[in-house]
Amino acid sequence: QVQLVESGGGLVQTGGSLRLSCAASGIMFRRYSMDWYRQAPGKQRELVARIASDTSSNYADSVKGRFTISRDNAKNTVYLQMNSLKPEDTAVYLCNAVWLMNNYWGQGTQVTVSS
Repeated sequence: QVQLVESGGGLVQTGGSLRLSCAASGIMFRRYSMDWYRQAPGKQRELVARIASDTSSNYADSVKGRFTISRDNAKNTVYLQMNSLKPEDTAVYLCNAVWLMNNYWGQGTQVTVSS
């Protein structure tokens, strides 16, 4: 059974930091590209950051220079370090694992940034 479990969300003030984690089980983690998406109320789901199996990464323009994605294959975990948070970063953050035709989602963790 595949599970992706996000954690680390919460309420933070503008300019603060949070570190999200996504722990995966039931998959060959090192083969998967791991993504963080976010979805704010009334908005489309947005790709925030991606880290490939070779650890190459890319980011949405809106978070470049503030967010860092990383992975620990030994722990089957992907992280999203979020610094200099802004109210517009408020959303549910979801973890996504992709490899070939396989695509799995976590339940999400809420991030709220107060102004």
